[in-house]
Amino acid sequence: MPITPANITLHASSRVLEIQYDDGQAFRLPFEFLRVFSPSAEVRGHGPGQETLQVGKKDVTITELHPVGHYAVQPNFSDGHTSGIYSWDYLYELGVNQERMWAEYLAALDAAGASREAGAPGNAAFASSPGKSCGHH
Repeated sequence: MPITPANITLHASSRVLEIQYDDGQAFRLPFEFLRVFSPSAEVRGHGPGQETLQVGKKDVTITELHPVGHYAVQPNFSDGHTSGIYSWDYLYELGVNQERMWAEYLAALDAAGASREAGAPGNAAFASSPGKSCGHH
């Protein structure tokens, strides 16, 4: 039986998406975390190793949240990102693995010399290639 949310609340002031599932699990997913781990091809690429490190997303907000059928939501982020469709299963996976995924993200930022702050030094190299080619190397 698929896992479905019983309740979803956007907390604009604290920038958190609160999601409660019908199995009793509940997660508070920060907007920045959701943006950084967007399931879109723009962020994840088209296969392993093609991910694009997201930088400068600390202050991102969700401006709108659209339902997608009965299986997902599609947030509009304040930085213009709108292509991520977050299935109930993916949101659940993010909630369960949030601590580990966030630690890995912070380590990747550190290794790249990049920052969560918008416009921070070190972010320019990543920000300049949003339309990265999906060609083979």
